[in-house]
Amino acid sequence: MRDSFADYYKMIGLKVAYYRKLKGLTQEQLAETMDVDTSFIGQIEAPNIHKAISMNTLFRISSALEIPPYKLLQFD
Repeated sequence: MRDSFADYYKMIGLKVAYYRKLKGLTQEQLAETMDVDTSFIGQIEAPNIHKAISMNTLFRISSALEIPPYKLLQFD
């Protein structure tokens, strides 16, 4: 991954954590809803790990969190 995108992946991860907590879900519960391993959610949310995700994964996360996908990409 290019370093120039690292900040974007960090911000996406922070948004996932924010909306997950807002919904009252643990990483384990979100992972179960998405049928992925808990460590995968942990990697996405970890601010020191810049985990690249596909658009499909972004859509699956937004669906599991019941939010529109753009909210994960809206960097205020």
